[in-house]
Amino acid sequence: MIELYQSQRAMRAMRKAAIQRGVVAVLDVGTSKISCLVLRFDGTGRFAAAEKVGRMAGQAGFRVIGAATTRSRGVRFGEIEAMAETERAIRTAVQAAQKMAQIRVDHVIACFSGAGPRSYGLAGEVEITGQTVTDQDISRVLSASEVPDIGDGREVLHAQPVNFALDHRSGLIDPRGQIGNRLACDMHMLTVDAAAVQNLAHCVKRCDMELAGVANSAYVSGVAALVEDEQELGAACIDLGGGSSGLSIFIKKHMIYADTVRMGGDHVTSDISMGLQIPQATAERIKTFYGGVVATGMDDREMIETGGETGDFEHDRRKVSRAELIGIMRPRVEEILEEVRARLDAAGFEHLPSQQIVLTGGGSQIPGLDGLASRILGQRVRLGRPLRVHGLPQAATGPAFASAVGMCLFAANPQDEWWDFDIPVDRYPARSLRRAVKWFRDNW
Repeated sequence: MIELYQSQRAMRAMRKAAIQRGVVAVLDVGTSKISCLVLRFDGTGRFAAAEKVGRMAGQAGFRVIGAATTRSRGVRFGEIEAMAETERAIRTAVQAAQKMAQIRVDHVIACFSGAGPRSYGLAGEVEITGQTVTDQDISRVLSASEVPDIGDGREVLHAQPVNFALDHRSGLIDPRGQIGNRLACDMHMLTVDAAAVQNLAHCVKRCDMELAGVANSAYVSGVAALVEDEQELGAACIDLGGGSSGLSIFIKKHMIYADTVRMGGDHVTSDISMGLQIPQATAERIKTFYGGVVATGMDDREMIETGGETGDFEHDRRKVSRAELIGIMRPRVEEILEEVRARLDAAGFEHLPSQQIVLTGGGSQIPGLDGLASRILGQRVRLGRPLRVHGLPQAATGPAFASAVGMCLFAANPQDEWWDFDIPVDRYPARSLRRAVKWFRDNW
């Protein structure tokens, strides 16, 4: 566990510096769009308090002063495929957001959806040295958590304690200051493909900015789209994106599982394009305006003009019924939801006290999707929109921006790092070295 946070620690120092300066950018690198929000923090007094361990806080202390979205290029299944194309798209989004904010941004916090996330549950247990639980005891129990062999080429992205137990009492959020003899801890660890993170970091560096934090899209979408009761009692958030669909499960305000299905809205568009023999752009327009997954008696009579610019008049003036369009879209949407159902079953979702499912992301806006999802996934399904964030433009308040808004909340209250205590003294050769390391970290 000692090496777990090394890269995150370096990023945390950068993020703290950026927040103290007052401005930081948030970047959502998706398969269909790249969004950038510029945040201004109103003073650093609140962040001293935020260093203490606490519940998942809502939004406060920042305001969105710039926002921009551009069509994504060079990203496939949530991972960077063409570096130069993605760099150009990121530059476009960041420059437009900076222009709106009328300020230059040096530090950016990014989220992405691909990289094959895998969840692990860790457990650690230690004897308490004194009468009461101290920071030292918590850092020892975190260090005692046995990290499994995650394999070569993988990197830890998130690691959060989800439960503490003191003697026979379990379910503690913050055991510090309590009296007991034996402290145990359950952690959730999320690992991703290291190459995908390195590519993202390299791409941001090529855009002349520093990467000050990385997060998984499924996690931050859950933070934004789930209300407080759902995070407390247990709920799953399904972020239906363009190239992939993220899945995260929360309970007691902590994420306990995350995964990604490598299918999304772009696959539905491709099916329409191939089924109707029309270009991708036209298929996307038809899906947006006329798409759906539940056919009614009216849909046989409602005709849609496909349009086209092939030069063949007969081909360009074709019409298809809405029922035919729904017949193309529904099987793919069902396939995505069936795949999500399989992941939920593998995670043991049915054992949670509450089985609420929230659909968010751009793909969740297909009419009739909530009814279809409730039949495939379970009864309790609702469509989720991100929390209202101060200063967010109206255009960026829809479900498609759930992960961007979640990144704003993550930037203000990074839950992983509340528990990033100092390494236990006994892991160092001498106390003087510990002081030297602390001085170096504080000053540099």
